[in-house]
Amino acid sequence: MTDEPRPYLSSFEDRHGRTRWRYRRSGKTISIAGQPGEPDFEEAYLAAVEGRPARKAIVIAHPGATVPKSFKDAWKRVLRTPEWIRHDLATKAKNTKLAEDFLLMRVVEEVTDVWGDMLVSDFRRRHAKDLIARLSATPHKAKHMLVAIRKMILVALDEEWIDTDPTYKLSYRPASKGWRAWTEAEREAYEATYPIGTAPRTCYALALWLGNRRSDVATLRWDMFDWKRNVVRVEQEKGGKVLLLPITPMLRDALAPVERKGDTVLLTAYGKPFSAKSLTGTMAKWTFKAGLPAGCTMHGLRKSLGKLLAEGGASTRQLMETLGHDDIEHAELYSREASQAILAKDGMSKVTRLVQGKKKRG
Repeated sequence: MTDEPRPYLSSFEDRHGRTRWRYRRSGKTISIAGQPGEPDFEEAYLAAVEGRPARKAIVIAHPGATVPKSFKDAWKRVLRTPEWIRHDLATKAKNTKLAEDFLLMRVVEEVTDVWGDMLVSDFRRRHAKDLIARLSATPHKAKHMLVAIRKMILVALDEEWIDTDPTYKLSYRPASKGWRAWTEAEREAYEATYPIGTAPRTCYALALWLGNRRSDVATLRWDMFDWKRNVVRVEQEKGGKVLLLPITPMLRDALAPVERKGDTVLLTAYGKPFSAKSLTGTMAKWTFKAGLPAGCTMHGLRKSLGKLLAEGGASTRQLMETLGHDDIEHAELYSREASQAILAKDGMSKVTRLVQGKKKRG
């Protein structure tokens, strides 16, 4: 505070006993907020003297700044948890992308505030439902983003920033069933288009007869096959689970004419390994050329094997160990579907025999 006289500036006490300041000149009174010596007070007084609006200080946030106890702060802590460290690379990459999309998402479309800067304690159940609604065009992304958000909420609970989980028992199951199994007719059409020994047929055989995901198909090497023991050793990229799978006659026949030009079984036209990401688009081109409808995906072949296993009478445990599922719920989907079809067929055959028997007796 300066002791120099300030023209036209005077003070008074309000009814709460606080000192207030005002600038009075030529019958005009301007209230000056704050106290002498404070930056905002000095700027307001100078503006009144010069007859102009007071200038507001421009605050520039550091690009890497993190608001304490915000979602961005929570995400940084998620990355240090033992649970996160144990995740495989594919799971980390998927969750990181979803988390980053959420952190950069606007709280309300009309404003620039993003969720990354918001306090976790300000997050409400209605906000979670709003996010799901905004991602209605991509329902599976909405479902998985909710999982990523819950990781941050769990950290906030552990840090005692919040007392309750606002998403507790908030479930979201997209109406879409995701990838579907190929029909027998679709498999026959594909096999008729691409003869054994070609890259499209080799990719198809690996995905179908090993039940591999695209990442495992792309990286499958010849040295993983033990032809004497008739098994192939697959270490799944997702989860890192090691599987010893039998080399079925169907797979053996499909691989017999394939030339071994590199370490990986599947090679591009340039003799290079496929990337997992490129296989998705490449399979779409192959299925289109074969005249197949949309929805015939590589993951659909994995589902086809699960369906065949269930229809062949494989137990839930056998399904889990063949496909590498960690939870029983996934495997039981195949078992229930197959059991329903088999039981329905057996039941209706009994009805048929009953009705036809009555007709013969009549």
